[in-house]
Amino acid sequence: MKLWNSGQQSTSDIIDQFTVGDDRIFDLQIAKYDLQASKAHAKMLKNIDLLSDEELEALINKLDHLLEQVNDDHFTIEAEFEDVHSKIEYELTQTVGDTGKKIHAGRSRNDQVLVCLHMYVKDQIQEIKDLINSLFYQLIKLSEEHKEVLIPGYTHMQVAMPSSFGLWFGAYAESLTDDLQLLNAAYQIADQNPLGSAAGYGNSLPLDRHMTTELLGFSTLKYNSVAAQMSRGRLEKQTAMGLSAVAGTLSKMAMDVCLYCSQNYNFLSFPDELTTGSSIMPHKKNPDVFELIRAKCNDIQSLPNQLTLVTNNLPSGYHRDYQLLKGKLFPAVETLKSCLEMSRFMFEHVQVNTNAINDEKYKYIFSVESVNKNVQSGLPFREAYQEIAQRISQNTFTPEKEVKHTHEGSIGNLCNEQIKTKFERIF
Repeated sequence: MKLWNSGQQSTSDIIDQFTVGDDRIFDLQIAKYDLQASKAHAKMLKNIDLLSDEELEALINKLDHLLEQVNDDHFTIEAEFEDVHSKIEYELTQTVGDTGKKIHAGRSRNDQVLVCLHMYVKDQIQEIKDLINSLFYQLIKLSEEHKEVLIPGYTHMQVAMPSSFGLWFGAYAESLTDDLQLLNAAYQIADQNPLGSAAGYGNSLPLDRHMTTELLGFSTLKYNSVAAQMSRGRLEKQTAMGLSAVAGTLSKMAMDVCLYCSQNYNFLSFPDELTTGSSIMPHKKNPDVFELIRAKCNDIQSLPNQLTLVTNNLPSGYHRDYQLLKGKLFPAVETLKSCLEMSRFMFEHVQVNTNAINDEKYKYIFSVESVNKNVQSGLPFREAYQEIAQRISQNTFTPEKEVKHTHEGSIGNLCNEQIKTKFERIF
């Protein structure tokens, strides 16, 4: 069944297979949104006297029944249907006859899929934010628990200055706070109702778009019909930017974990059952979970560019190219959610090496402490620096391992409460 078929001879199967692609699979993820939007649209059609009370009741009953099927994972889109929209309209006409044919009045598949995508993005961003929330508080908890445990900080991959697990865990917590900003921006873009824009040029029917906006829980309309249609592609790209930001944080964090779990660092470890071994080397404990998080999140970071390459040179109006975006966005959303969940799970079981800083190779990280001690005694910084540098070169430097960092955001003043306040405000 094709909603666009006006009675002409059907296209060949090979054309159908090419143009439909995997849409039936991906459309299962937006089926509930099409049903919810159809309910709102039907109520609006009744409000403008295009449906009777009886017709509305019959439509709502069938739509609710289909929603139950979706929620129970019993809803399917068979091969004879081009997409979820055609399947739903078929089900309506089979049950309520000609009344089912009235549901498409004032709509195009263009604004049908648009409103579904806007609703999908809103829900998915909220789910991702909830997962970020769980990981954030796990990181803050670890930061507080291990704030006294020193580890070396590195620059240029060289031993640099004292850091701490409190500082390291807290750093990724605050980075997630920044990522929320981009997710919130994408949410604001999604929180605009495009339903009623039809094929991108409005409709001669007296649609009540404010009514459907309120019924579907949108904050506002996407007013201009052409602008609404141009949000296809833009919506996905802005969402991809938010996903990419979170993925960038997780990928960098995963890389740190992989380094810190190696014998050369030995800062972190995990229980044997959360690591993998080698088929030939019996001593191995590989951090495969974080290696996969790193790779998956690096792939997600390419998503904005992938979507740009599909949509970059398209003029205004709808184009079939947009169909390919679901196949890129939907899997990325599910992958990011799984990476967030696995990161939180793994950090519930992380094991911290409280003696890492005592390794002899880290003694020079305290050189800056000695320089600053001389500065506080009145010696100009450059002279204090040169004095310590000379002692290091002559191998007479003895580190003083007591660190006294007090400024905001330092080892001795993590500001985790302020970071939590910032996170909660943005969340």
